[in-house]
Amino acid sequence: MASETSQVLIHEKQCVRTIVLNRPKQLNALSSYMVCRLLDLFLEYEEDPGVKMILLKGSGRAFCAGGDVAAVVNDISKGDWRSGANYFRKEFTLNYVIATYRKPQVSILNGIVMGGGAGASIHGRFRVVTENTVFAMPETALGLFPDVGASYFLSRLPGFFGEYVGLTGTRLDGPEMLACGLATHYVPSTKLPSLEQELYEANSSDPIYIAKVIEKYAEEPFVKEKSAYCELRIIDKCFSCKTVEEILSAVESEAGKRTDGWIVAALQSLKKASPTSLKISLESIRQGRLQGIGKCLRREYRMVCQVMRGQVSKDFFEGCRAILIDKDKNPKWEPPRLDLVTDEMVKRYFHGVNDEGWTDLQFPMRSILPAAAMAKL
Repeated sequence: MASETSQVLIHEKQCVRTIVLNRPKQLNALSSYMVCRLLDLFLEYEEDPGVKMILLKGSGRAFCAGGDVAAVVNDISKGDWRSGANYFRKEFTLNYVIATYRKPQVSILNGIVMGGGAGASIHGRFRVVTENTVFAMPETALGLFPDVGASYFLSRLPGFFGEYVGLTGTRLDGPEMLACGLATHYVPSTKLPSLEQELYEANSSDPIYIAKVIEKYAEEPFVKEKSAYCELRIIDKCFSCKTVEEILSAVESEAGKRTDGWIVAALQSLKKASPTSLKISLESIRQGRLQGIGKCLRREYRMVCQVMRGQVSKDFFEGCRAILIDKDKNPKWEPPRLDLVTDEMVKRYFHGVNDEGWTDLQFPMRSILPAAAMAKL
């Protein structure tokens, strides 16, 4: 119990509550305890008139490298898929609370932020990145799909950049995150202590005032010349295609014309990823373009429950084995090819689970929300 309680640290300064994710050896991967603790804290602080702002950050070299999926797979391997479902139910509820939060949340993304770490931060009001930030949604390489509300925030990136990021699992740095809208501010890491101190002293929940405080320390970084973000025309041409097969063909065609590292890497990632994951990920992001955050999370919950039951494909377990457990990086996907993943198989992931006692994701009642939160619903 002592080791669990140290996984989330709380610092109280003036009207600010600083929450520190504290599993540095695990790159602050979200354990079940951490998810439950964060949800309790966010709900508690929202009702506490003495709290005006939440500051969220990670210890060590990561903000948060994602959810602790290895623990989820371990539970499922014991025949307990419902335990995994409960983990994602809590995590997605946390994502919804953050997306609809009445008080400003400032996330300091000074390091690795992937998967579940994105869910705990991207939905918040302020996302501060640095020269140390590395972002990715690598789920298709694990036999999963970009979840934690990613179908909402990826689908709202410029053009079809979200499809590119979600399908390939490509890594973005701080300047790229700022350019595409995943981050709100870029602040050099050496300025973070001063920024945090001024946020403590702000004594305000006014997002306009808080933005001005952050802007005092923010800079406009250069996006590197060879960044894929500088090739939005090519990305839109390829990733706007209707099907994964057409996307892959378009990327192959472009890779044959140019020597750009990003297009070659994109092609390799698409060929290595789970075919099933690629197809359900594309469909999820496309549906997310027309849905609010609540609908996105409910749909993603149905999808993740179907993934964990493994009745259509067991790629999630194979991906975790190859990448996280045995680490041979040689997953054997089943089905092994895109053409073997039928439309009917894809559709099954978007249906509720036909199992006694299973229910759709339900969110806690939210009181009067600010306009920014209402716009997401």
